[in-house]
Order: sequence, then structure tokens, then C-alpha cells
Amino acid sequence: MGWAIALHGGAGDIPLSLPSDRRQPREETLRRCLQIGVQALKSQKPPLDVVELVVRELENCPHFNAGRGSVLTTKGTVEMEASIMDSTKRCGAVSGLTTVVNPISLARLVMEKTPHIYLAFDGAETFAREQGVETIDSSYFITPQNIERLQQAKEANRVQIDYTQPLPQATEQETENSNGDSQIGTVGCVAVDNHGNLASATSTGGLVNKMVGRIGDTPVIGAGTYANHLCAISATGKGEAIIRSTVARDVAALMEFKGLSLEEAAASVVESVPKGNVGLIAVSASGEVAMPFNTTGMFRACATEDGYSEISIWSSKHD
Repeated sequence: MGWAIALHGGAGDIPLSLPSDRRQPREETLRRCLQIGVQALKSQKPPLDVVELVVRELENCPHFNAGRGSVLTTKGTVEMEASIMDSTKRCGAVSGLTTVVNPISLARLVMEKTPHIYLAFDGAETFAREQGVETIDSSYFITPQNIERLQQAKEANRVQIDYTQPLPQATEQETENSNGDSQIGTVGCVAVDNHGNLASATSTGGLVNKMVGRIGDTPVIGAGTYANHLCAISATGKGEAIIRSTVARDVAALMEFKGLSLEEAAASVVESVPKGNVGLIAVSASGEVAMPFNTTGMFRACATEDGYSEISIWSSKHD
């Protein structure tokens, strides 16, 4: 048994031709956040503190679709969501945030300071002000890049992930086939310490051009986020598909009820979801790591106490 950590910056149709100016900042952020998480685990910080710390850093990076980099709704606004959970099954979640700088920290406060699990929209914003968490005018989140992404998505009549360049001349058939959905670029972190304590945290801005009020898998416990005494999971991909498949909980259930290893359980769940819809990161109580996906790519990184470290986007043959 040893500590382990994994983090992701979203899965989706990430082209191998992704320009270096879009690839490198994300890889550098993953590397920096991985180092922050490793250092925190080495200094004996609890996994819950570690995953919150790492996800806060990812939220503060405009290159990922969470916090500062959150994509825009069809009305040009932000509606951020996040959740956090540990191996005791304590959990907290938030949705519909428009001014909270670090949604993941508000999710933790919901877990620790209320009798509830999930707060959303005006109620969550009011709670944030009561707790004194950092808030800022919503214009802070509306970056030029995301204004451009929204405009492109509107021109193509699509709801989509920010990694995918939309097709302004999308045919009627292509638009119809999209069903108004695409993958979601999310950030997440899972960690386990030397004592087998586990935690998971996930945060997102949602879908480009999503309907106002749409909620994805990220704050849904058992879908985008889950942790128990066996493992911790953070999922990313197409939120609607992840919710339907209860992705995060199913990994834990296969380990609990069928005795599968973390790697076997994670692979089985990802294979059961239609191709192109999901990726996940997971750690087990014994320090194993799994990072499977059935999309083109997934921004991901991990490290274990025995010295293994990885930062990748595509499958090993392409990275």
C-alpha cells in the first residue's frame, strides 16, 4: 500500500492535430498540479485536502473548462458545478454558480457545514456569501476564448466540448446526429494516502452553448464523482451518458460485488458506455491507478509512491 494520485482535464474528441498553443499550456498545468498534489501527499495532507487543492488550481487555470475557464451557456453566462467525496461517503455538490471563484471549495463547505449534499443556483450563491468564500463579478469567467467558442457553436447550431473545433458549415445531418450534445471538458482529481484513505473531486463549466439550467454528471454523486473504502473515481465526457450509466458508482460496485481489480472494473465500465462518451480516473485503497477512456483522448496525469509518473493526452501509441 502506498499513496497515489491522478488528475484529468477532460476527455473528448481531442484531435491528434491539436495545435501546440492549445496542448502545451494544458500539459504544463497538469504537470504543475500533479507536483502540487504529490507534494501535499508526501507532507501527509489528507486526501480530501489534496483533491480540493489540486482542483482549485485547475479551476484557476483558464485553459480548462472549470472555474476561470468555464464555457458559456447559450445566453453567454457561466453556470459552474462541482462535487467532492471521501472514503467515508461524506460528499457535497453545487450547481449553477455564477460568481464563486472555486466551486470545489463551496462543494466541500456544503458537505461540512450543512445537513445537505447538494445546493444549486441562488441557494448555492447565497450560501457562498454566508460562508465568506471568494466571489467575483461573473465577467471574470467570460474570457475572450469562451466568447469565441460560444459564437462558433451557435453558428454551427451545436452544443459541444471546447476542445472540438465546430464546423461552421455543419450539414443538417451532422447537426441532427449531434442530438444537441457533445462531450464535456471537466477537471478532476482522485487521491489515496498511505493509510488507504481516499477522496475524489470534480469541477466543470459544462457544455459550450448549453441550455440555461442544464446540469451534467459532475455534481451527481455516483455519476461523475464517487468514493468509498475501495476506490475514488472522477469521470469526464458526455454528461448525459455518464449519468445514465452511473459510471463512477459502477466502478466501485464491480470491485465490491464482483471482486474485480480497479483496472478491471474501470475498463469494464468504460467499455459499457457507448464509444466516444467517457473517460475516468480512479485510485484504489491499495494505491493502484486506472485512467481508461473511450474518447479520442483525455488530458490526464498520475503519480504513485513507487515512482511511476505519467502525463498523457491520447493512447500511448500517439503520445
